[in-house]
Amino acid sequence: MILNQLIDLDILRVIWWILLGVLLTGFALTDGFDMGVAALLPFVGRKDAERRVAINTIGPVWEGNQVWFILGGGAIFAAWPPLYGVSFSGFYLAMFAVLASFILRPVGFKYRSKRESATWRNRWDWALFIGGAVPALIFGVAMGNVLQGVPFHFDQDLRAFYEGSFFGLLNPFALLAGVVSLMMLITHGAAWLNLKADGVVRDRARAIGSVTALLTIVANVLAGVWLAGGIQGYQITLPAVANGPSNPLYKDAVHAGSWMAAYATRPWIAVAPVLGILGGLLTFLGLRSGREVSTLLFSKLSIIGIVSSVGLTMFPFILPSSLDPRSSLTVWDASSSQQTLFVMLVAAVIFVPIVLSYTAWVYKVLWGKVTEADVQANSESVY
Repeated sequence: MILNQLIDLDILRVIWWILLGVLLTGFALTDGFDMGVAALLPFVGRKDAERRVAINTIGPVWEGNQVWFILGGGAIFAAWPPLYGVSFSGFYLAMFAVLASFILRPVGFKYRSKRESATWRNRWDWALFIGGAVPALIFGVAMGNVLQGVPFHFDQDLRAFYEGSFFGLLNPFALLAGVVSLMMLITHGAAWLNLKADGVVRDRARAIGSVTALLTIVANVLAGVWLAGGIQGYQITLPAVANGPSNPLYKDAVHAGSWMAAYATRPWIAVAPVLGILGGLLTFLGLRSGREVSTLLFSKLSIIGIVSSVGLTMFPFILPSSLDPRSSLTVWDASSSQQTLFVMLVAAVIFVPIVLSYTAWVYKVLWGKVTEADVQANSESVY
């Protein structure tokens, strides 16, 4: 009890804002290539054996990669309860679509090769495609809406009221952000297949990934220009009390100006969008030249840049409100208590390194390419 008082509440809030970003980025880096490979499945494999090669590059690791998604959701629930309440209720139908798509993945992996029927397997291949492409698109659409502000507000009893609709989420800027996310993760999946697959599956992944890498760069630049010139930002006009209670209504905020003002006050954050573009360009060059490990690392660099640029641009806002800017959730007024954040921090310090170590060990054990000969020789034991 005494120890947690040594760390100010606001410091703990910033630490958990960073950790939330790390967890969500970790999800994009790991489960991202799973979704990318699934989205590529109908296009890199033109016959059953080729599709099984693609599936078995991610089959042994996709369940472990899901841990990052669970950790991210758990962190939002425990560290940022208002964020969890507003986003998961406001984006309910979108979240339902994501979860329904995710449900198709384990079923598709387990049952796809249980029958020899070409029709049976083709249907499960498209189910896996949906399980990869739909979440990748929706996550980007969600980020596009967050940047514009979400239609919710709090009453004086801090009851949240969401006044948007599912189709309202499908606005042009949000759809562009969805394209960025989808192209980014397809490129990541192509970089993974470039490393793990062989033969025509690898070659097709390189060809498709080269195109989607360029599309990622173009869409990302367009979204940045649109954000700078066509999307109003949010500003805090009267900050909450330092180390104060988590009550969004204790501050004043306005929906005015530009998000780009953050780059004037914190110029160093420009490194994030630069990394996003540079990483995408290096991924394109890596795929074209046939480099493997470095290409996957460049793809990860691009994802880190793109994802972190959103958080750094918005800081300290986490979920702006387009209906009542004062109700917007920020790092300073949307967290759990000091003791909760401290206990969670201790748990994170213990368990996150364990997760990282185990993940690294799994990838080391499973290192190597998947070939058609491997799949055919072990047809009964692989996906």
